[in-house]
Amino acid sequence: MPVAVDRTRAMTASVVPASPVKPSQDAAHPDAQTPNPRKRRKAKGKEVEEVEEEAWSWKSLTDSSASRVPPIFTRDGSYFFSASGPSVKIHSVATGEVVSTLTPPPSSVSAGAGSSQHSDTVASAILNPQNPFQLITGSLDGYIRVWDFLDASLLQTISISLPIFHIAAHETLKGCIFVSAARPTKKKTKAGVATAEDNVVVLRVSLTPNAASAGSSVQTSSEIVAVGKTRSTAGLAVSPSGAWLVAIAGHKAYVCQTANLSAGFTKFVSPERLTCLAFHPAEEYFATGDASGCIRLWYCLNESATVKTPGVEKTAQTTTLHWHAHAVSSLMFTANGAYLLSGGEEAVLVIWQLHSGKKEFVPRVGSPIVHVALLSTAGEEEYLLTLADASFVFVRASSLKISRSIARIKLDPAISHDRPSTSTNVPLAVHSLSSTLILPSSHPSSLQTFAPSSSKLLSELEVAPSNRVSRRDDKPLQPARIEHTVLSDGGDWMATVDTREGDESFKPEVYMKIWQWDRKSSSWILNTRIDRPHGSKRVSGIAFRPGMRSADHLLLATVGEDGNIKTWRIRSVKTKSEVEEFWVARSTLRFRTETPTDVSWSPDGSLLAVSVGSHIAIYEPNTNALCQVLTCPDVATVSGVHFVGSSGRYLAVSGARDIFLWDLVFQTLRWRYHSSAAIERVVPHPTEEQLAVMERVPAPTTTDAPTTKALVLSPYSSTPVSVRTLPFQLRSVVAVPSSGFFPTDPSGFTLVGITDAWSVVVFGDDVQLPEEEGASAQGITQDATIKKHTLFHDIFGASAFTDLATAPGPSTSAATSAQPWKGQDIAEIFDAPAHLMPPLELLFDTVMDGFLAERPEDDQPEADAGEDEEMDVDADEVVEDADRPLQAAPLDRVVDRQEMGGFVQLFMQFAIKAPPPRSMPQVNGVRKPNSVPPHLNGARPAPSTPKATPKSNGVQPNGHAYTPSRPPPAPEADDAPAKAGKKRKKSLG
Repeated sequence: MPVAVDRTRAMTASVVPASPVKPSQDAAHPDAQTPNPRKRRKAKGKEVEEVEEEAWSWKSLTDSSASRVPPIFTRDGSYFFSASGPSVKIHSVATGEVVSTLTPPPSSVSAGAGSSQHSDTVASAILNPQNPFQLITGSLDGYIRVWDFLDASLLQTISISLPIFHIAAHETLKGCIFVSAARPTKKKTKAGVATAEDNVVVLRVSLTPNAASAGSSVQTSSEIVAVGKTRSTAGLAVSPSGAWLVAIAGHKAYVCQTANLSAGFTKFVSPERLTCLAFHPAEEYFATGDASGCIRLWYCLNESATVKTPGVEKTAQTTTLHWHAHAVSSLMFTANGAYLLSGGEEAVLVIWQLHSGKKEFVPRVGSPIVHVALLSTAGEEEYLLTLADASFVFVRASSLKISRSIARIKLDPAISHDRPSTSTNVPLAVHSLSSTLILPSSHPSSLQTFAPSSSKLLSELEVAPSNRVSRRDDKPLQPARIEHTVLSDGGDWMATVDTREGDESFKPEVYMKIWQWDRKSSSWILNTRIDRPHGSKRVSGIAFRPGMRSADHLLLATVGEDGNIKTWRIRSVKTKSEVEEFWVARSTLRFRTETPTDVSWSPDGSLLAVSVGSHIAIYEPNTNALCQVLTCPDVATVSGVHFVGSSGRYLAVSGARDIFLWDLVFQTLRWRYHSSAAIERVVPHPTEEQLAVMERVPAPTTTDAPTTKALVLSPYSSTPVSVRTLPFQLRSVVAVPSSGFFPTDPSGFTLVGITDAWSVVVFGDDVQLPEEEGASAQGITQDATIKKHTLFHDIFGASAFTDLATAPGPSTSAATSAQPWKGQDIAEIFDAPAHLMPPLELLFDTVMDGFLAERPEDDQPEADAGEDEEMDVDADEVVEDADRPLQAAPLDRVVDRQEMGGFVQLFMQFAIKAPPPRSMPQVNGVRKPNSVPPHLNGARPAPSTPKATPKSNGVQPNGHAYTPSRPPPAPEADDAPAKAGKKRKKSLG
């Protein structure tokens, strides 16, 4: 324990008034004045400045929850649709990338990610049965939209003025769809306020607009027929024959004949609340899942079962399948109807064999299953699972193995399922070495690495291995949760703290793990695990010593609820093969009997500040000496301490509603700011002498969501430099460096935060994110199928086979004369076992003849040795030929000399075969002295050919390619016949 010396005296802040104070240094810093416009008013002869509130620019990196709309595949299975808020994203099945996003006009899209009212959210979507290239969506704002997803254009918008929950249609019912929409309740309370009841009406809506609205952008249906009333629907579907309409709501299934809608629904009672619905693809029965995990097959679609009996609720003949311990979230029949797929909270896909009742499982898919979709094309069937963490997983039907997954940023399933999260601290860090963000993953005990530049999820790290079972009966299991994640400035070390709450059977667990960055594999490797670093108490603060330091000088400071202040260092142990490094405890300190709450290092690492009670204790880390004590008597408990600026001169201390700024050089309090709202976060700027204070603004009404007000303060005045507003509240915030992440102004703030709705957002001064591929509405023109990789891709490169169909071709006459070889034909040639294939030399000539078509006789130049002069024409020279236009092929890549040498060796080994003799052979090469065969490129010299200067198409005798820097000089006289690769040019004389 260090002993306080006489110079260590507590400096109190009681003499400073709570009102803003302008120190004398304000005049010396004219740059500290904000350029933002301000409102000025007079008050008692003094001018008081009020800064205008402006909205901070922000953009969400992910969705706040998983889509409630099942994914929909196109007819050919190349793409699938997923709803995301007011938009619909089109994913490529082959690559998983978003190729287009269908977004309604801005007039009907409401802003505000933190808003609780999602009136524009897409609630249901189907393919148009009459046109498979159109998508019909229904949203909670009461609009039915018809999209042409190939052209990414909105064709029609119909308003029914009621929130839409589900949509169903059938190809036999042309020109109309069925929708389930919310209907206003007629019951009111004594105060005259309408009660919140989940009343729904099922309607048949015609897609033909009436005459009055036919020409407007938002149309009105010409006919809307009410089918019946239900509670809030969990599913709506039409039978494969189109004869029956079924809706499920509450504990009942509602059945109606589409040919007799005026008869209304016939109700069938279920013992449990129904959650999902699926129709058999061929037979007239449907399956439902309920809240207890039971699956029922209903056999009630017949004339006798739908006869109504007044005052009697019917029960139908059913078959029960039960494995799920919790509610069934989705059902889907296979294409042949022999199997039924089910999924739920257990994160297990169950495949039921209907005729035998047997089942198979695909366990541990990663997160609770929300939707199950079937991809059935000419090839193999695949199952697409939509998970609660907003990711997609493909399961191969033949092997029941996960083939691939599509994920961007995974969400916390507790938030996706509308369960409150018990975690108070949310881990969030910036890894500058790889320019990535460290975020919490879908499970509380895992972290994920996200690259903002490419908008891709790079990896996932399981910090605390735990059981992925969600809950036992109705009591949720408490998993290990990561509460702290910090990284060193060099990016080589990361420290995490995960805790598990104790109960009557188990004690609480606290682990601090230190990970080392492996530059070769670009992954984190566990280096040291420290059990109970502060006993059974929680770790309240953790920070690495800043600066690019060596292993001998790097320190890690932690404070805990046990009252201890600890530092940790690296110990190196030499072995026979290598030097092992691991972390050990270095020192343990205490400040009186206070409990520390936060810890912070100065920018140069020479001071360590710890908030303890109403004091700030400042230590010298090398000797553990107590240098200074700052006291804030007006604050019972200091919640945070932060150094401001790169010099380390200023120290910001935050309480529940107060901010104190200390000048450590003059040992004085510069100013104090008192807020009328609760202070949530204080984030200093990484390089500038500024700090952002996040205040929680309560919602004005119960229907509105609370917001956040951010104050940007400088050390020179307590008057805010600027006041910004955000339409959401934050769980965690971290400042992002100006370089390597986003193209923003280095002097401004760029922050990344996690909102209360578990959405990852980037906000700050003039935030600009790179444009994502497929983020806007784009036409679908490219083929999304996976092309097979063949030998010719290795020989000629992938660029030789890309976009052959869409590339600009030559003229019509040239196109008819030479047909390109199709890549599908190449794949069919080599689509056989290797031991059954003929030798490559037998296939080479046949395949190459398809690539290299002979030049027509009309295009061959006339040989006139007497009048014309033979010249080599370089690729950059212009040939005077007005009869036939030339078209230059695009240069996708540069072929180097080494690659050309490999091609020469390949052609010399396989292509040099003597063809049958021809009447007039052309000389295309001569004998080489170094054992090169005498006939190159399949040409054999004629005996009567006169001797001339030999040319070998740029191939030197040693077999290496040669590229001349300038054309060789043409001889004055040459009587040899025209050679391949030469062009004639008339003499100028």
